[in-house]
Amino acid sequence: MAVEAVIWDFGGVFTSSPFEAFNRLEAEMGAPKDHIRRVNATNHHENAWALFERNEIDTGRFDQLFLEESTALGFPIRGADVLPKLSGELRPRMVAALKACKAHFKVGCITNNVVSTHSPGQDEGQRAAGAMSQVMPLFDAIIESSKAGVRKPDPRIYRMMCELLAVEPANCIYLDDLGINCKPAAGLGMKAIKVVDVDQTLAELSALTGLTFDAEPVA
Repeated sequence: MAVEAVIWDFGGVFTSSPFEAFNRLEAEMGAPKDHIRRVNATNHHENAWALFERNEIDTGRFDQLFLEESTALGFPIRGADVLPKLSGELRPRMVAALKACKAHFKVGCITNNVVSTHSPGQDEGQRAAGAMSQVMPLFDAIIESSKAGVRKPDPRIYRMMCELLAVEPANCIYLDDLGINCKPAAGLGMKAIKVVDVDQTLAELSALTGLTFDAEPVA
């Protein structure tokens, strides 16, 4: 393929996956493992997460709806307890790979996010903000679900990015840690990489771009 653009998700790609933090919370609460993921995946176009990431509800309503949804699936968890777990640790090798790609291709970011700040969990929120401040200025274009009013996996958001970058989907690589978000990108003709871990991701990205990525973080 003739690569013109590399399009990235943010959380779970440039930072460690929030699902790791979700699992720790579940263990602390005595909830079944992956219960939060199950809540997120149920009615995923119109559930609490979907509404929140499209900025259609505020933090208080998300807290209430998530509690209702998690309770219906067998174990009550408040949305307010989940939100502080969204941030993760920055992955320097992924940031270095982004910089390497930017030297050769257009780069964009499509992220499902929320507008409302959340508390408690200010340490986590500050860490997430710090990670984003390091990475976001590197992109040629950014689409945030909370501002666009559309979220992944809606195919429209991928087309919107292609229009911003002035590229065809067939000439794009897309990276995301969720298979449900990779599927529509692939359906449009993009080469999709599901991010499982850093080594696997960079090996697949290298194969598609012809670039060599450092095994260790670069300054």
